[in-house]
Parts: sequence; structure tokens; C-alpha cells
Amino acid sequence: MVNEDPNQQDHDGTPSQTSALQEHPNLSIHPSVSIHPSVSAHPSVSAHPSVSAHPSVSAHPSVSIHPSVSVYPSSSAHPSTLAQPSGLIQPSSSGPEDLSVIKVSKRRWAVVLVFSCYSMCNAFQWIQYGSINNIFMNFYGVSAFAIDWLSMCYMLTYIPLLLPVAWLLEKFGLRTIALAGSALNCLGAWVKLGSLKPHLFPVTVLGQVICSVAQVFILGMPSRIASVWFGANEVSTACSIAVFGNQLGIAIGFLVPPVLVPNIKDQDKLAYHISIMFYIIAGVATLLFILVIIVFKEKPKHPPSRAQSLSYALASTDASYLSSIIRLFKNLNFVLLVITYGLNAGAFYALSTLLTRMVIFHYPGEEVNAGRIGLTIVLAGMLGAVISGIWLDRTKTYKQTTLVVYVMTLVGMVVYTYTLNLGHLWVVFITAGAMGFFMTGYLPLGFEFAVELTYPESEGMSSGLLNVSAQVFGIIFTISQGQIIDNYGTMPGNIFLCVFLTLGAVLTAFIKADLRRQDANKEIPENKPQEGEEEEDSQSSKAPTPVREERL
Repeated sequence: MVNEDPNQQDHDGTPSQTSALQEHPNLSIHPSVSIHPSVSAHPSVSAHPSVSAHPSVSAHPSVSIHPSVSVYPSSSAHPSTLAQPSGLIQPSSSGPEDLSVIKVSKRRWAVVLVFSCYSMCNAFQWIQYGSINNIFMNFYGVSAFAIDWLSMCYMLTYIPLLLPVAWLLEKFGLRTIALAGSALNCLGAWVKLGSLKPHLFPVTVLGQVICSVAQVFILGMPSRIASVWFGANEVSTACSIAVFGNQLGIAIGFLVPPVLVPNIKDQDKLAYHISIMFYIIAGVATLLFILVIIVFKEKPKHPPSRAQSLSYALASTDASYLSSIIRLFKNLNFVLLVITYGLNAGAFYALSTLLTRMVIFHYPGEEVNAGRIGLTIVLAGMLGAVISGIWLDRTKTYKQTTLVVYVMTLVGMVVYTYTLNLGHLWVVFITAGAMGFFMTGYLPLGFEFAVELTYPESEGMSSGLLNVSAQVFGIIFTISQGQIIDNYGTMPGNIFLCVFLTLGAVLTAFIKADLRRQDANKEIPENKPQEGEEEEDSQSSKAPTPVREERL
């Protein structure tokens, strides 16, 4: 294997690698020879003198040729055309990034932090009604089921809008999607300020639907941001931080509304307290929209990892989203993950929506503590998410970690189910926190495992399909568990969720650890040359060539 230095550059700023093809100007390609997509360029295969590659095609000895990369046998490799300054091949869609340099950007932390904050704001608006379900029921004079739909509309909206937003993400990129998501989140927050009268429930529904559309532009972004902006040893941690914001928003949504909006009978005073909450969230959403405009960029100047560089090089401008979805659903491991992720996340959505109703059922008048229990679940889950992200970056044990966390989620759910009605709130705090540590901590694990199983498919598409599954199961579980609680009590409702979590744990055991992104990062090791030396780049070489060292 020929080593290369991705960071060494000449004084003029261009990479200092030398293409192996420049040393063989007589090498040509026979027009009749084609390369099948499934055939990789193995080092042991030598190039016949009459065989040449088109100058725009790179064939590294250890890199197989992706089906999306085409070979043009009719073009000859003239020596003059091969003598490019960088000696590297650029992707078909040329951009400002230099694929010869692997370097992380300092801006990456600002990008993921801003995303995490406006994701937090959107998640707060999802749960702000459910955490004080009974108060909004009395204020607007509607049923509990109507208030539940203010949360479930987030799930329902996501399903039909996934594919259009995934197309927009691939067509226009991260910055456009971030602007759209934060703008809609801001607009929905301001619309809700027009619903401060008991007869204006339809207005608050409109504002919530706008926020639910914004969520479609947010949920599928964590793994994409992590891949585009972060290095190979940071992606799982970055994804966890991005998901962290959403979970923090849910936590604040459990904690703040019961404090800001007390359960009082006077409609005017109640409207005043609700308006304070709505004004605060509208102001925060506006500030975050401005920060997105300032901070968010499409992508860094240089790819942060080998896998991302290769992903750029293999990108096809004519990619079919239908064919991409077909390929994803032919991937049995990914299909199993879609189902198991949906079962876990759907159970979490149902618990979050119905938590206040369950706690008040056993502990009347404890709205504030119900919010604190929800806060405990999410905070414990955030801790679990960060720990699991760091663990994955260090060990890369995606399958084992996912299975252990899933099984522990089931155990936590069973313990919570049988301790909820004991009459001791402190016990509920402990058991709910233990359950949340694993249940919420599983969410970023699913995102990262999906990217590994489906590389080099779009991260937005794989994450989007996971979220569609979560929304579908979330709606089913929320409606079903709500009806079971109303008719039979909280324990049968929670046992209902335990059954499906058991199914998810069993299916997770059948997922094979096909870590394609890790394989891509390992195929071309990032070896650093000795000081004062630079090594030639062999990405344009069909066959391995000796390393040639040049003194600077």
C-alpha cells in the first residue's frame, strides 16, 4: 500500500502528491475493456500496456469501483492531460473543497451547537402541550384526545414529507434545510401567540402544525451533519450532541410549562401565563433563526474523513431517490434496524405524550412532579446518549452496544411498569430515570448504526426512514396506549409497550454488524510521512507502485 500525506502542501497551496500515472505516460486503455461495478481493482491485477483509464477515473489499489462511477473507454490518456498539479481526481460535481486534503474545520462545533439549539426549541414546542395536558384541556374546552393530537401531529406530518425534504436536502444541501427548519420553527411559535383565547384552539393547532413541518427539516440532520463536518473518530460523538439538543428540548418541555402555567380557574390569568410561555419560546426561536443565518455553512472546505472524501468522489448528480430507497430496503440489516428503531422510539414518544396523564392517575395534583419525572427520563437519556456516542467512537462496537442498550431499555420499562402504582413518587423518579438512560440513549445509536449499514447512501435518507418508522409506531402506540389507560388502567398500557420492546430486542439480535463506513475509512489508512518528506499519491494508479520520497 502506498502511503500518502493528506496535509502536506507545496508553497503555492496545492497538494504535493504526485500521480503515479505521470510516471507512465505511455500507459493507455484499450477501448474495448470495461470495468464491471462489482469488480474491485486488486493490487495483484497488473495493467496491460494497451489498457488505460480515463483521466477522470481514480482506481486506488485498495478501493473498489462504486456502481455510480462510470468509466469512459473511448477517451485516451494523453500524457499532457495527466500532468495535473495536484495529481488527484476531482468528483464530477466540482466544488470549492479540495478532496486531496483531509482536515476538520474549527467551525464544526459552532454548526452542531446551533443545530442542537434550534432542534431543542422545536422539541420543546412538541411536548409543551402534553406536559400540562389537563390545563390546556380546561383552557380550550377540548378533550384529552384533542390535546394528544397536538403532539401526534408532529408524528403524522413527518411521514408524507420525508421524501420531499430528503430530496431538498440532496438538491440544496445542509444550509438551505437548516434555514427552512429554523424559519418554520420561528413562524409556528409566533402563530401560537394568536391563540390566547379559549375559542382560538384552531389557531394553536395551525401553529403546532407549522412547527411539526419544521421538525421534518430537523430530525434527519444529526447523522448528516456529523458525517459532513466531523472526522472519523468524532462522528458518533457529534451525532450524539446533535440528538442531545432535541432531548434537552423535551426535558425543558417537561419542566418549564408546569412552572410557567399554573393550574388556575381564572381564564384571563391563565391566558396571561400561557402568553408568557409563548412569548419566551417565540423570542428564542427568532434568535436561533438569526444564528443559523450567520453560522451555518453548506460544508467545510476540506472533507473531514476518508469516507466523506470518497463519498464526494462517488456522488452521482443523477442519483435516483427511488433507486436509493429500493437499495435501502434490499438491505436486510437496515430493514431490521428500521423496525427495531421504530419500536423503541415509538414507545418513547407514547410515554412522553401520556406521562402526565399516567402520573396524575396515581398521584392527583402532581402536575409539577409529573413534569419533573419527564425531565428525569430525558436528562438520564441525554447522559446515556453522550456516553454511548463516546463509547462508539472508541470501540466501533455498534451491534453489541445497540443490543445491550435495547435489552436494558426493556428491563427498565418492566421495572417502571411495576413501580408506578406503589404510591412513592421517589421510586418512580428512580425507575423512570433508569429507563430513560437506555431508552433515550438508544436514539443516536440507531442513527449512527444506520449510517454504517447503508454507506455510501445518503445519511439523510437512512435517518429519515428511521424517523418515519418512529412516527408510525409513535402514533399507533400513543393512540393504543391512551385507549388502554382510559379503559383498563396504566399497568396494562405499559405492559402493551413492554411486549413490543421485547420484539424489538429479539430482532436487534439478528442484525449483522456490516460496518461499511468503517471499512471505507480503513481501506486507505491515514499514514503521516516523516518530517521533511512527502509521498506520492497513488489514487490515479491502477496498479501499486513503489513509494518515491522527495526532499522538499
